[in-house]
Amino acid sequence: MPKQSDDLAQDDSLYKTLLESTKAIPWKIDWETLTFAYIGPQIEELLGWKRESWMGINDWAERMHSDDRERVVNFCVAQSQAGADHEADYRALTPEGEYIWIRDVVHVVRDSEGQVESLIGFMFDITERKKNEEELLRLQHELQELSFKDALTGVANRRMFDERLEAEWIHAQRHQQPLSLIMIDIDFFKQYNDIHGHIKGDSCLKIVAQTLNSAALRSGDFFARFGGEEFVLILPQTDIDAAVKVAERCRKLVFKQQIPHPASDVSSVLTISIGVGTHTPARNDQASAFIEAVDRRLYQSKQQGRNCIVR
Repeated sequence: MPKQSDDLAQDDSLYKTLLESTKAIPWKIDWETLTFAYIGPQIEELLGWKRESWMGINDWAERMHSDDRERVVNFCVAQSQAGADHEADYRALTPEGEYIWIRDVVHVVRDSEGQVESLIGFMFDITERKKNEEELLRLQHELQELSFKDALTGVANRRMFDERLEAEWIHAQRHQQPLSLIMIDIDFFKQYNDIHGHIKGDSCLKIVAQTLNSAALRSGDFFARFGGEEFVLILPQTDIDAAVKVAERCRKLVFKQQIPHPASDVSSVLTISIGVGTHTPARNDQASAFIEAVDRRLYQSKQQGRNCIVR
């Protein structure tokens, strides 16, 4: 019998040595008292708190970032009460107020009657992994922004316009509100490129884009490059008269730039032609038909001599 006791003691010592030699932090909580029956000495090196200061579940909760505490504690307690193994990620605080990302992996131990007896688990330092995940998310967000941005002018591109128009169309349809669209084309831009070259032409497009982008004054208005030398403005909850006023502001702002254009048949400086439309979408109306209608008005403004607005 003593021999068996010695063997068990040696096994316990071996297991404890193995546990305490890992980077993961082993721990055990008595469920009835909610106190730590054990926590690995690695906790001091990782978080800076003395091992003996980990008395109970309150110490664990209070040493958690306040933004994570309620969510994580409620989740872990609920899972433990249900007898379900679980894991949770959270930011654990150091005595200096810094934080380290922890993943707690928890196993629920039941007694012979099936009642929760204790919780045992491991804390893993996942700070580096979280940093990598955050960097990946940042890059993904950056790529998403780039995919919706016109590379030359820096304003929204056609893809973003299509998505925004669809969203505004559905909103206007649901609430039976007017939606206005302004389509803009630079007059005789091909001739401008022919005389000044494409580098100067690109510079001109940038100036026009930034100028027109400032014409929409409300936060809900949306401006984009439609393609080539064409631009477009979406004006939610805007009637035709208000939309025409915005269009006229666009025309005047570009004219005030006084960009020389000797090859133009309209003016010695750069001008724009504009088509404006307003529609309150009915149930079966299509946004594509609305775009085509406003585009026809843009074409009419060119036919009528350019540097004008057709509504």
